[in-house]
Amino acid sequence: MSPTSASTVNHSRTIEQLVTGLNTTDGAGVQLTRLIPPSLQKRLDPFLLLDAFGSNNPGDYVAGFPSHPHRGFETLTYLLAGRMRHSDNAGHAGLLETGGIQWMTAGRGIIHSEMPEQKDGLLAGFQLWINLPAAHKMQPPSYLDVQSPAIPELELPNGGLLRVIAGDSHGVAGAIQRPATEPLFLDLHLPAGGAFSQALPPDRNAFIYVYRGELTVGGRKLAARQLAVLNNRSESDGVVMIAEQDSQAILIAGRPLREPIVQRGPFVMNSEAEILQAIDDYQNGRL
Repeated sequence: MSPTSASTVNHSRTIEQLVTGLNTTDGAGVQLTRLIPPSLQKRLDPFLLLDAFGSNNPGDYVAGFPSHPHRGFETLTYLLAGRMRHSDNAGHAGLLETGGIQWMTAGRGIIHSEMPEQKDGLLAGFQLWINLPAAHKMQPPSYLDVQSPAIPELELPNGGLLRVIAGDSHGVAGAIQRPATEPLFLDLHLPAGGAFSQALPPDRNAFIYVYRGELTVGGRKLAARQLAVLNNRSESDGVVMIAEQDSQAILIAGRPLREPIVQRGPFVMNSEAEILQAIDDYQNGRL
């Protein structure tokens, strides 16, 4: 059994830092909460950004994210409620439904739009940016929708539910596998008093975000709408989470690239020269 699918954790990681998200706007005025600020990009390498969005007021997001460029990284969009309509200049188009994910590799460049829609009066979800290694930054762009029925799930002994978005957990292979950064993305639903253990190699950077309820990790409470950066102590072989009440959270981990990170808005490269080239390519129709 691989380290990320083993269920036994002898020494749980603890919380190194708690982060409260910043309320901000993006796109054409979409209201969201930015959970990974630029100051944490090196600490949480290969993860560059995590946004949480959710509202029953269409005015908070109806203008969406009109056409905009990206280069040098990948995005994972996970919808808890609502729909997201995608189109891009590579000819891809799709409608992401509740419970599904969209994985987009910007690679050498893509121009796309993301237009959110309510479903039953609701819209909620996450967008995660994952860096690409220098050797892969100029690969061709690609796009994939995985709807909710195709997301692997595991019913837990305590009555909880595990959705394996990316990576592997408890012998279940997730919908997305990426060998370079080995991302793990789990959506965990736990009843009050329920516990969940996930093995993690010590070199993986990892964090937890509680979007409903309250968890205890290493003896420290983690409230709703808080992000916990987990330590990387060599003696820790994973993380144990205990639900103080009915709770839902995402656990994200990945293998750091340990390469220079230079970001200018929607472009993430390894040097300032590469950023300037990306801007020039976009302005001159070469993206």
